[in-house]
Amino acid sequence: MRLSILALASGLLPLAIAHPLEKRENALPPVNSAVDESVLQLALYLEHLEQSLYSGGFNNFTDAEYEAAGFPPGFRENIGVIAEHETTHAATIESVLKNAGYTPVPPCLYSFPYTDPVSFVDLANMITSVGIGAYLGGASLLTDDPILETAAAAILTVEARHDSYLRAGVGGSPFPTPFDTALTAVFAYNLAQMFIVHCPQQLPIIVLPKLELAAPAPQPHLQPPTTAGTVLTFKYDPSTFFVKVDPAAPLYIAFINSITNTTFVETTSCGTGCATVPLPTGLGGVAFAVLTTFSGGLTEEQLTTFGTLAGPAEVVLA
Repeated sequence: MRLSILALASGLLPLAIAHPLEKRENALPPVNSAVDESVLQLALYLEHLEQSLYSGGFNNFTDAEYEAAGFPPGFRENIGVIAEHETTHAATIESVLKNAGYTPVPPCLYSFPYTDPVSFVDLANMITSVGIGAYLGGASLLTDDPILETAAAAILTVEARHDSYLRAGVGGSPFPTPFDTALTAVFAYNLAQMFIVHCPQQLPIIVLPKLELAAPAPQPHLQPPTTAGTVLTFKYDPSTFFVKVDPAAPLYIAFINSITNTTFVETTSCGTGCATVPLPTGLGGVAFAVLTTFSGGLTEEQLTTFGTLAGPAEVVLA
């Protein structure tokens, strides 16, 4: 039996070698709709950003600097491997789009606010969480084609491994919650804007008024976790709202976290364009906050469509 299996394998091997390009070409998933294209363009937009981020994290610091900051030997090398993964992801999505007759969105010019290995890894955790959320949110929009869905899922699982490695490297839990948080395309795109200096081509996605988490700053090494009851301060510019809001009207922060958890908390004014709110219980990992006039009852999709005054802002909890 063993010999017959080997004989069969040896008979198939020349066929595989004779037609490698045909197999590679057929492996490209189809793009069956404009929605598929928009999901893939956003994924590529974020992959370009992550590739630039991780390449900088590899090139801007030495092995000795990473180890002096408390990271294990080989950590910088693995940051370089992650950068290579992001390059491969971007090249694959570009090939899928080109094969379907679309022009892939080009990379932008980026600015990342890190100054040392620790601040780089903390920032990388934040940005990778956005990428994971975008893939989760976009998966349900893809045309029901198993090849395309599998390709997207194959990238998502690797992104999650990247994030777990980063979190473990800074002493945080590699898996702080049982579920990750999905993001709509609009929210994911807006979260990326804080790192964009200039883009030769932006995506046709609305840019919302900004919401800034002014305090507290994320804890270095993700420790200690931000506890429930901690007062968060948000800044925004009311003149940029898309709708007129009565200055006396109550405002709320909606915290989007996990797969179905959106928690609304009324704010306390700390001046024009400033609001404080206590962090509610039941949140973990990373949450995304938006400013709204609604006190509850809206889904993330509804907040995206009509319920958001400003945001989102990313809140790293643990």
